[in-house]
Amino acid sequence: MQSVEAARARILAALSATPPETVALAEAAGRVLARPVAARLTQPPSAVSAMDGYALRAADAPVGARLRVVGEAPAGHPFAGHLGPGEAVRIFTGAFIPQGADSILLQEDATAEAGTVLVRETLTPGRWVRPAGLDFSTGESLLQAGRKLTARDIGLAAAANHPWLTVHRRPRIGILATGDEIALPGDPLPMGGIVSSNAHALAAMLRAAGAEAVILPIAPDDADAIATLAQGARGCDMLVTTGGASVGDHDLVQKALIPGGFALDFWKIAMRPGKPLIWGRLGETPMLGLPGNPVSALVCAVVFLLPSVSVMAGLPAAATPSEAALTGADLAANDQREDYLRCRLDGEVATPFSRQDSSMLKTLARADALLIRAPHAAALLAGSAVRIIRLSALGV
Repeated sequence: MQSVEAARARILAALSATPPETVALAEAAGRVLARPVAARLTQPPSAVSAMDGYALRAADAPVGARLRVVGEAPAGHPFAGHLGPGEAVRIFTGAFIPQGADSILLQEDATAEAGTVLVRETLTPGRWVRPAGLDFSTGESLLQAGRKLTARDIGLAAAANHPWLTVHRRPRIGILATGDEIALPGDPLPMGGIVSSNAHALAAMLRAAGAEAVILPIAPDDADAIATLAQGARGCDMLVTTGGASVGDHDLVQKALIPGGFALDFWKIAMRPGKPLIWGRLGETPMLGLPGNPVSALVCAVVFLLPSVSVMAGLPAAATPSEAALTGADLAANDQREDYLRCRLDGEVATPFSRQDSSMLKTLARADALLIRAPHAAALLAGSAVRIIRLSALGV
């Protein structure tokens, strides 16, 4: 069996970023830049006022001086003239500094009267003046390729006059659920059947991660049907199957796909839940075969699928982020499989649910995090240090 770390490394090493595409600035948030962004203008383009007040020359404005107000400069309407000795211009935040002025007298430090202004505060040149290019200058590098764009980045790109950005295309993931026993929500259930939850949960997880999910029709336990429906993933960046990954008589995914060009890389992971996991390629399409048990499928998706989406979206390969916590209950010694325990969080205390059955979606839905237990980990007392994966941080 592959260790979790080795399996994830092999999966991520086999993936590459999607091709670039150019999108409108409003559509670029959360995407990964494929080309760097440089400033297309200087910001601010000229020296501007940082406050409301009066533009003047500091040398003309000792405390007690009275200056003649010769005009006004709101933002977007610069004063057209040149400031002379003993003159001031009423100015507002963001307005260009008039020619001849070198500082701003705050309006609360001034007394206006009959076309003049009385100076009540000492000034120095440059006071409350934002120089041209304070933020950035034309041609300056602002955002590097490989950066996942935040709202702050979008604001910077907009200020730098970029209506379009070149980003990596959203990864497109095909999802194929298999099994005679499953039916879509709302459809009649077969005798002994259950409602299929995996495809919808995985699609929601993928969309939250910035990917496009393509849910394929459910494949019955028939090799020809599985092979035919898997072809629906052509054009996708990855095919994800659920169910049929083990070695039972009805676990047909591998044998069904081999005639169509499936090449197995590895199978089985030393983890709980999620031991039966398939990784390989169906022709040129990477394929991840997840277990059929709902919790197993989703935990494996957190550990392997979400990091894969990040790589395909243009980010560096990395493990799912974890953080330190304290266990809220005693933990028994672990066996050879890396364990992911559903738990509740109370501050930094993570308390596993008493039952961890891999069919119990309700427990997963109520969990705040997954508590990670390394293979062969020793028993721990409550209050001991552990590592957790916080599910809300992943949009799960």
